[in-house]
Amino acid sequence: MQISPAHVGIYLDRIEVALASKKQILAGLRHFFDGMVTRHAMVLNPALSVRTERYTVIEGKTPEITVKQARLLLQSIDTSDVIGLRDKSIISILIYTAARIGAVSRLRVRDLYDAGDQYCLHFVDKGGKSREIPVRHDLQRLLFDYLHSWPATEWNANDSPLFVTSIGRTRRITASAMTANDIGRMIKRRLKRAGLPSRLSPHSFRVATITDLLNQGVPLEEVQFLGGIMGG
Repeated sequence: MQISPAHVGIYLDRIEVALASKKQILAGLRHFFDGMVTRHAMVLNPALSVRTERYTVIEGKTPEITVKQARLLLQSIDTSDVIGLRDKSIISILIYTAARIGAVSRLRVRDLYDAGDQYCLHFVDKGGKSREIPVRHDLQRLLFDYLHSWPATEWNANDSPLFVTSIGRTRRITASAMTANDIGRMIKRRLKRAGLPSRLSPHSFRVATITDLLNQGVPLEEVQFLGGIMGG
């Protein structure tokens, strides 16, 4: 019998498991049928077009930022000076890695490093949990543009904080690390300037990234690692 997307959908509907587990099963089926197609046992992957219901991650009552809003926010930041480059780098990290602002505030220059095939960021989360997250090429360029905009003798000091404070409205940076509260206030200012809802917060990026990955069918354990979430 030829297996169709309808058969896969019916099978998933009959499984009485949590939605996150159902998405893992669908990801496994897609991988299995991909192998069958590669071996010419099947012409098409019947699980490829199947979708489960949308998975929503709610951490407290944190509102999720949309892709359109995230793009608008990034586009609204002028990167002609070190402050704009800093702020866009921070927000990009939050969007692309699902990192907590506490982990971002603890980053040092040495935590951005070449792992051989690509650059990575080394995060230390609550409780000392350590994670290495690959850096997208566009984020890598942004981070190096930011570092190269520092005073000539500063940016390559490996123990320096990666994200530092500024002096009022002078557009000049200090040697002091931004705290999680500093980052939170900066993001609120950037959201306001972009005309985005005031209810959004730094955590909104984390919720949006985790939800999007789950809806793409990324295995739950991989999402938990990226987000620094303990598995159940």
